[in-house]
Amino acid sequence: MPHFSHVSPSTLWKNSAAESQYLKPSTPACGTIFDWDKKRAAIATLQAESERPGFWDAPEHAAETMQSLDGLKQELARFETLSQSLRDAVELAGLDNLGPDEISALERDVETIAAELRVWEFQLLLGGEYDSSDAILTLRSGAGGTEAQDWTEMLLRMYLRYAERHDYRAVILDENRGNEAGLKSVTVEVKGRYAYGYLRGEMGVHRLVRLSPFNANNLRQTSFASVEVMPVLPDTDRSIEVKPEELRIDTLRASGAGGQHVNKTESAVRLTHLPTGIVVACQSERSQLQNREQAMKLLKSKLLQKRLAEEAAAKAAIRGEFKSAGFGNQIRSYVLHPYTMVKDHRTGTETSNAQAVLDGDLDSFVESELQYEQRERK
Repeated sequence: MPHFSHVSPSTLWKNSAAESQYLKPSTPACGTIFDWDKKRAAIATLQAESERPGFWDAPEHAAETMQSLDGLKQELARFETLSQSLRDAVELAGLDNLGPDEISALERDVETIAAELRVWEFQLLLGGEYDSSDAILTLRSGAGGTEAQDWTEMLLRMYLRYAERHDYRAVILDENRGNEAGLKSVTVEVKGRYAYGYLRGEMGVHRLVRLSPFNANNLRQTSFASVEVMPVLPDTDRSIEVKPEELRIDTLRASGAGGQHVNKTESAVRLTHLPTGIVVACQSERSQLQNREQAMKLLKSKLLQKRLAEEAAAKAAIRGEFKSAGFGNQIRSYVLHPYTMVKDHRTGTETSNAQAVLDGDLDSFVESELQYEQRERK
């Protein structure tokens, strides 16, 4: 895709043919995320499903279907608007004897188009099979004891804030709180279009350096936590099948806040997949049946991740080499003392505004990681 940073009218005039051709939906360069024929077919399929009798009998599935339909419609409308804006600008640029006001207006239009195209260029990186899916994040504390558990809770807050910034819905499925503070582990589902595509680069070990709030001498402490990211399979996907005889199902009382019902009934569900030994649990819902459905969704995501990792092991394109949550294995460092900096060790992206990152401002890291993955594939 061409880069449009600092585009001038003269550049637009010179390259108008190539750029307008690029925006044609039939152009092969549009590929992946710009495959409008495929997207129009998906819109038609979802529209037909939404009109069938009994569609709203399953409210959660219906809501997810309508969300996908609205997302595709908005994406198509946005691209068609951008395409028309570029055609208008190209037509204006081709006129003779433009006055100063017209040239200034054209420059503003080109800058707007350039900014929008940079967004589309970024989304071109989200062409993976599951990139448009919801995501499930599992955070686990590593080396550092109570410090690491507190750090895990800080990371959870960071991702919840990130989800809020992007109008995603985040639901905590399961959590295991520390004895003194923080979280030993937590699993959260992030619902929204391209949630997995944006967040998959967060998988790995995250390192925190700060003055310890749990140390009487207020000494500097290094803590670690690992982040696992998995795509959520849509209900219509049958690529992962789990047979009843392959499961062991345990029920238990939910822990943590939630009122008398949550803590006094065995509403939490734990599933063990016997062939692989994978164990998942869910306690977010009041109903045992709902928790079982959520746990099954989580299990299928873990099985999908396992399959993807096995298929891509040679290139390390999906999961890469497993690394323990400890010294020397981090993908990103968050330093709060003696200076403030967050640095990604894969891409070199860094910022001194650590507080903004911990408040969910992850866009620069997400984008640089996607670009890094694309370079690695090439």
